[in-house]
Amino acid sequence: MRILLLSHLFNGLTQRLFVELRAAGHVVAVEYDIADSVTEEAVALWRPELVIAPFLKRRIPESVWSRVLCLVVHPGPPGDRGPSALDWALQRGERDGGVTVLQATAEFDAGPVWAWRPIVLRAGATKADIYRRDVTQAAVAAVFDALARFRPGLAAPQPAPQLPPRLGVWQPLMRQTDRAIDWLQDDSATVLRKLRAADGFPGVADALFGLPCRLFDAHAACTDDLAHAPAGAPGAPIARRGPALLLRTLDGGVWIGHVRRATAEADTLKLAATRAFAAEATGLPELPVPLERPAGQWDELRYREFGPVGARVGVLSFEFYNGAMSTRQCLRLAAALDELRARDTRVLVLDGGAECFSNGIHLHDIEAATLDGASAADASMRNIEAIDEVAHEILTLTDRLTVALLRGNAGAGGCFLALAADEVWACEGVVLNPHYKNMGNLHGSEYWTYTLPRRVGAARAAELMQARLPLLAAQACQLGLVDLVLGADAPQQAADAEAAARAAAHNVEERIAAKQARRAEDEARKPLAAYRTEELQRMHRNFYGFDPSYHVARHHFVYRKPQAWTPRHLAVHREAPRR
Repeated sequence: MRILLLSHLFNGLTQRLFVELRAAGHVVAVEYDIADSVTEEAVALWRPELVIAPFLKRRIPESVWSRVLCLVVHPGPPGDRGPSALDWALQRGERDGGVTVLQATAEFDAGPVWAWRPIVLRAGATKADIYRRDVTQAAVAAVFDALARFRPGLAAPQPAPQLPPRLGVWQPLMRQTDRAIDWLQDDSATVLRKLRAADGFPGVADALFGLPCRLFDAHAACTDDLAHAPAGAPGAPIARRGPALLLRTLDGGVWIGHVRRATAEADTLKLAATRAFAAEATGLPELPVPLERPAGQWDELRYREFGPVGARVGVLSFEFYNGAMSTRQCLRLAAALDELRARDTRVLVLDGGAECFSNGIHLHDIEAATLDGASAADASMRNIEAIDEVAHEILTLTDRLTVALLRGNAGAGGCFLALAADEVWACEGVVLNPHYKNMGNLHGSEYWTYTLPRRVGAARAAELMQARLPLLAAQACQLGLVDLVLGADAPQQAADAEAAARAAAHNVEERIAAKQARRAEDEARKPLAAYRTEELQRMHRNFYGFDPSYHVARHHFVYRKPQAWTPRHLAVHREAPRR
């Protein structure tokens, strides 16, 4: 079918539907929901049989839904209407949720239901986690259920889906008064529930060090953390670790990883809590933890090891918020990789975040340099050089096999960071964006000019970088970007089993020897340092050159500026007609 995706942004859900629909043989164009007139024009140009709206912040105009069938993806079960359905469900601690595909009509979220899929609201998961994984998977399934019921010319689904008994519940917009934490009354479970229901956007309005801010990225503190931390009033920062500040609660404590400082005009950048409150946090004690430690003790990095002597597997996990990697985080990850060279393992698995493996350099952290009166170009260069250090550590770890495990999506520099490993394993449904150009025509680094052509050839590498389109894990596997696609269920267990099999294989030593020989041959042909120098020369032009596209794109991204137009590689209906 000819389908138009109408979306506020080309976010993760929209990307997943885009690639899934195209893989199923549909012809898909994308239009950002900027204004009614723009949507009307897109429909007139593309003449779609169907409009699908996966992520909207406005109603579809009657001039569109009255002329062409429009299906809206709603992150809630049928009848659970309103813009904050998922927020309310998570804050109340509900376990049953759903995703509904309904027809756009004059009444908001009240049109005929074409399909729906139930989801379980996982205990301890944030709204962002639920949306990226559970909502996205259910939305894809529900959209295809709706497509199976669609017949051109029909105004209603045939047959109608079986609906749950709960219908007609309006969920009002959740306001900050509904999210507010009462530090003198709320226990840790309640505090975490409120924070997780607001994670991603809009956060919970509060104050740290007497200064207003919004809180994000919350983690439970364990008893050992609290035993080594000083006393303090509930809600007051008492210690720090990595990006996070430790706050006491009535019955324990929570780590707050990220905040937005608030001003009289608006919220500012979302930054690591210790960065946003750098001066205030300096006086707090630091509570460092080793890489190997009990599972319940939070930190961004964790290492574990298993298997018999001679066939050991190491797993280095890094959980960076939203997949963004600051200079500090990159250098810490590089140092951890260097430290692990001394471990006697045959396979090392690099296990990125459950929702995002990595999205490359930390644009918010870079933008913050401008607030400090420093140079964003300098901050950009420091960050790209630091992530290059991580890639270099992986590429030169030649005495064992390395695996990049993508349990979540990967984009830009994060995608190419994964390619530094010997093998890339991705979970079914993971979306990769192997390109940089969408961020102000960046050239990119992370040794991609070495690793990408090595995997797919020079011609295909150039094609991928120019196309600027997302790929499903299965598609990436066909192209050679991914070596193994794991099932979506229990990916860590499956990856552990695969890694153990590699480590114990009869030819593991031969594979390692062949890897060392190839790396030596490649180095003799063209040193890694040469690739890095060439890439950084191009990046230097992006950061310091006369074209400000990167700096403009970064500024618009971090401050969530409204989109002015849809990129032409997505809005194919706006291409000039061929003669």
